Amino acid sequence: MLALRQALISLLVLWPIYSLEAARILAIFPFPGPSQYINVVPYLKALAARGHEVTSINAFPQKKPLQNFRDIPVLEVFNNYEDIITDLGDPMNLWEENDFINKFFVDITRAVFLNKEVQETLLPPGKDHYDLIIVEALRSDAYYGFAAHFNAPIIGVSTFGADWNIDELVGNTSPFSYIPLQTTGFTDRMTFRQRLTNIVDTAIAWLNYNLVHMPKQVEIYEKYLPEAAARVPLKELNRNFSLVLLNQHFSLSFPRPYVPNMIEVGGLHISHKPAPLPKDIDEFIQGSGEAGVIYFSLGSNVKSKDLPAETRETILKTFASLPQRVLWKFEVDQLPGKPPNVFISKWFPQPDILAHPKVKLFITHGGLLSTIESIHHGKPVLGLPFFYDQFLNVERARQAGFGLSLDHKSLTQQDFKHTIERLLKEPQFADKARQMSARYRDQPMSPQETAVWWTEYVLRHKGAPHMRVAGQDLNFLAYHSIDVIATLLGGALLGLILVVFVLWKLAKFCQGFGQSKTKKQKNQ
Repeated sequence: MLALRQALISLLVLWPIYSLEAARILAIFPFPGPSQYINVVPYLKALAARGHEVTSINAFPQKKPLQNFRDIPVLEVFNNYEDIITDLGDPMNLWEENDFINKFFVDITRAVFLNKEVQETLLPPGKDHYDLIIVEALRSDAYYGFAAHFNAPIIGVSTFGADWNIDELVGNTSPFSYIPLQTTGFTDRMTFRQRLTNIVDTAIAWLNYNLVHMPKQVEIYEKYLPEAAARVPLKELNRNFSLVLLNQHFSLSFPRPYVPNMIEVGGLHISHKPAPLPKDIDEFIQGSGEAGVIYFSLGSNVKSKDLPAETRETILKTFASLPQRVLWKFEVDQLPGKPPNVFISKWFPQPDILAHPKVKLFITHGGLLSTIESIHHGKPVLGLPFFYDQFLNVERARQAGFGLSLDHKSLTQQDFKHTIERLLKEPQFADKARQMSARYRDQPMSPQETAVWWTEYVLRHKGAPHMRVAGQDLNFLAYHSIDVIATLLGGALLGLILVVFVLWKLAKFCQGFGQSKTKKQKNQ
């Protein structure tokens, strides 16, 4: 009774501090990759459920109306999207690869501003207001301008964790010596050659974005939000984030430094109460006996139906030779040669399947969401990475000891079967996966609760400017102390030049004095 009374008193005392009026929130997540929106939509819905009015610019509008939630669909972002994914597999050098990806982001950004509903309801000055802007912080700087347009704080969400571009938003530091670029596939334990590659690759990525594509973002910002652009330059906006939420966690990857307004919320999308499976899937899993089930999915961007016929044939023959049953995410209704132990579907409730105790192994492309789900549910993985951070995620799984990897381009039936059998029969893989799961789950709040709490913290404290580090206000040269180092080196070089000059003068004097003395001696 006394404890209850104390709790009530504490609640009454703290209520004025933690109470918060419902805010109007503009969320901008327009990318056509489903996994990126899957990651954030439960968080946005949670904000709506707490009474905040959420307007979401996205490519995947709700099928049913949701209270306090309004969609602004930008379906035009799907134009040529499958061709873009296919072209990612083409040979490119590093500059061309960065150019290709950054052009894609510029096109997506432009599509947002060209959207009819955006132009009619959001762009006209003074027509509407928002208290907070939440954006996918992914090289689309022009729509950060909505923060200046509505004079509102801005929160970034990074669905893949942090990189140099995310760091710049909040003045964070990422030492090249142990923080690899996502696309390199390296981990925090790099060799000298890998560290050298890491610096060169990061420098090329930085130069390509800032010299080629950032001017295009500035052009879009100034064209569609001219009044905001006149007040606040884009260079200031993309260094004025109140908070960045990262879809990462040290237990999933490796420890690294963060400034106070970078918050890890890895697994933001995961429900901690798995839903019942559809009847046909549940019956298929239950009928697997002690052998169990393998779940195979290449995610939302890579399509199994588009795999080379030879690769599909290798996969089918391997699955047919296994005692386990296989759930395979396959994008068409018919799969010629499908053995009876394989169940195909265009869609599976992936987290709920991985939560099932009879599911023994996850064969995955290595996307971050899939990797986090496998860790959350304690399942070993076989990675078949295709692009971007997938190589890094799979390499982390291999180094951590709960996964193995294969190259999908050179996949053979013998290697595929042998690797699957290793992961199923050697207990250290499942043991390590369960250990990783226990570490990840050991958190004071769920990732979604953490994200909501910090979002409302920013609202309560009017953008939380007290969390900003001074690094957000420094230019590149000052932030990295290049100006100081240049001054020291210049001073040292000047000192060296002076010493050499004095020595040269002394040498000349001594030489002249010696010649004069010799001449006098000869005259005598």
